[in-house]
Amino acid sequence: MTDIELSRIPGGAVTLNDARRKATWSVELEPFEMGVYAVTEEQLAEMLAEPARHPRRPATEVSWLRAIRFCNAASEWEGLDPAYTFEGEEVRWHLDADGYRLPTEAEWEHACRAGSTEPHYGPLADIAWTSADGVLSPQDVGGKLPNLNGLFDTLGNAWEWCWNLLDPARYGDYRVFRGGGFADDAWSVRASVRRGGGPRMHHDDVGFRVARGGFDAIDAAQGWSLRADEERAVYDGPTPPGWTPLR
Repeated sequence: MTDIELSRIPGGAVTLNDARRKATWSVELEPFEMGVYAVTEEQLAEMLAEPARHPRRPATEVSWLRAIRFCNAASEWEGLDPAYTFEGEEVRWHLDADGYRLPTEAEWEHACRAGSTEPHYGPLADIAWTSADGVLSPQDVGGKLPNLNGLFDTLGNAWEWCWNLLDPARYGDYRVFRGGGFADDAWSVRASVRRGGGPRMHHDDVGFRVARGGFDAIDAAQGWSLRADEERAVYDGPTPPGWTPLR
């Protein structure tokens, strides 16, 4: 398989924001590694033994579950411990595994910001493919300037799946994606914007970027907690008009 280039991301604190729940929280992160580029069509195709139409473009139309399976396949190819196991469509993250995985959204935002507290880590025209460029599809990775962590296209070009649930009380098993895509405007292409989709959904502007790093923990690491997911799945606030809670 074409090598996955990684950048070492230092630990530190990042503040996340959920506009819908009007919640802000800070996360302390241990060092980890992050893909310099989004996973490309070529890399995905090599794992599936099929041709890539645009080898250097970010792989899109990839569901969250397919991204998870790519991570395990890439780990096994390199002799690493797979990060995930499956029971049907239920996925368990083995926190101590050294294999490839999806970043938590705290890791993703920390790596994307690279020390910046602004919505963008540089002038948007220089760092991100957006609707302002008038392109009709994702562009080859690495075509704009990287951030200070050496990562390309964390903003714009294609949204990127993360490990976390979006809002389990309202959206059930929807998973977070971050970063904005080639057809989005500046409001969506910001480091703090969080959206999501079902684990089987696929979109023409959603791909993924891998991370690596194991942790000495059982059910919580890098801003994610199994207990918190379970607690947030029970919605006990007022029901918005026209909405029925899923659980």
